[in-house]
Amino acid sequence: MNGKTVAAVAATVGAALAVGYFVGRLGMPAASTDAGKSAATNAAAGPAGDAKGGGERKLLYYRNPMGLPDTSPVPKKDQMGMDYIPVYEGEDRDAPGTVKVSADRIQTLGVRTEPVGRRSLARAVRAVGTIEISERGQHTVSPKFEGWLEKLHVNTTGQAVTRGQPLAEVYSPELVSAQREYLIAYQATKNMSTAGTDAQSGVQQLAAAALERLRNWDISEQQLQRLRETGEPRRTLTLIAPASGIIVKDPPVAGMRFMPGEPLFRIADLSRVWMIGDVFEQDLALVRVGSKGTLGVSAYPDRGFRKQALSAGAVAFVDKKDLDTASLRQVIEDALR
Repeated sequence: MNGKTVAAVAATVGAALAVGYFVGRLGMPAASTDAGKSAATNAAAGPAGDAKGGGERKLLYYRNPMGLPDTSPVPKKDQMGMDYIPVYEGEDRDAPGTVKVSADRIQTLGVRTEPVGRRSLARAVRAVGTIEISERGQHTVSPKFEGWLEKLHVNTTGQAVTRGQPLAEVYSPELVSAQREYLIAYQATKNMSTAGTDAQSGVQQLAAAALERLRNWDISEQQLQRLRETGEPRRTLTLIAPASGIIVKDPPVAGMRFMPGEPLFRIADLSRVWMIGDVFEQDLALVRVGSKGTLGVSAYPDRGFRKQALSAGAVAFVDKKDLDTASLRQVIEDALR
C-alpha cells in the first residue's frame, strides 16, 4: 500500500469507531431506564406477587410514618419531612388507629400478659398525721361559782384518777351561804309540821329552791345527805372526778382564786385515741368512712399498729372543708392578684 491508501483506511476505521461510540452512548440510557422501570415494577409487586401468583398488589393509601390516624390517597410528606408509607391490599386488616408494637419493643418495655380475671383493684394511700386525744373521752371540772383552792388531792399532769375520786377542796362564800339557806328552810319544814297549809307550802318552796340551787352548782347527793345529817354547813366543798382517766391539763395551784366556768382539771380517757391524718387532695376520693388502715409511729419504726378488731383502725370521719363555686372562684382570684 502507498501512503494515501493507509491514510484512507485509518480515516474509515476512525469514523466507524466514532459512530459506534455515539450509538452506544445513546443506547445506554434507554436500557438503564427500562431496567429501572422493571425493578420498580417488581418492587411494587413484591416478592410473592398476587395471591393468584404474579399479579401486582393494589395500592390502597399512604399512612402516616409516625403512626398517627392520618392517611392520604397520594404520596406526601409529614411535617417532619418523612415520606408517608404505602399500604397495599391485605395490609389494612387492623382497624384505624391500631398501634402495633414489635416483639423486641415489648421485651424491652417489660410488658407482661395474663388471662383476664375478676379482682379488686386497690391503691395504698399514705398520709402524715398526729396522735390526738379522742374528743369523745374528755371531761372538764369547771366550778360554777367563784372561790379559792384550799387543798389539792391531784396535782400532777399524767396522774390517773378514777370516777368519784376527790380532786381538790375549794372554799366559796356563796356556797356557804347557800348551804345555810337550805338548812334553815329544811329545819323549818320539820318545825312547821303543825302549822297551816299555806305556811307549810311556803317553807317547802323555800327549801326546794335552796336545794335546787345547790344541785345546779353540781353538789353531789352524798354531800347533800351529809349536810342534812350534820345540820352544819361545810366551809369547803370537795371537787370529785366525773370520770376515770388521765389528767392531761396542768392542774391548778393550791391557794389560787378561780372564777365561774374556769377549767381546773381536764380528764381524758387515753384507752382510745385518734389519729388525725392529712390526705392529699388527689387521694381524698379514695378515703371513705370505714376504710381500714395500718398505723406506723416514728418512735417505733419496726412496729406496725394494727388491731385484731379492724374497727379500731378504721376511718371514722372525713373532714371535707368544701367551698361553693362562688367562694372557690373568689379564693382563686384573690390568690392570683
